[in-house]
Amino acid sequence: MANTKSAEKRNRQNVENRERNRGHRSKMRTAIKKLRTAVEGGDAKTAQQLLVATLGLIDVTAKKKVIHTNTASRYKSRLTRAVSGLQA
Repeated sequence: MANTKSAEKRNRQNVENRERNRGHRSKMRTAIKKLRTAVEGGDAKTAQQLLVATLGLIDVTAKKKVIHTNTASRYKSRLTRAVSGLQA
C-alpha cells in the first residue's frame, strides 16, 4: 500500500500505463496471428497485404516502448521471411 501522495499517484499511473500497453500488445499479437494464419493457408496475396499493416503495428508498439526494439526487429524479420518464402 502506498504511504505517500507521490506513491499513490505513481500507482495510478502504473495502472493506466499497464492497460494502455496491454491494448497495444494485444492488437499487435492479433495482427501477427492473422498474418501467420494467412501464411499457413498459403494465401500469398492476403499475406502480403497483412504484412504491411502488421509491420506498421510492430513498429508503433516498439516506438511506444511496449516491446523491445530488438524484439520488434525479430518479429519483422521472421514474418517477412515467411511471406517471401510463400511467394517463392
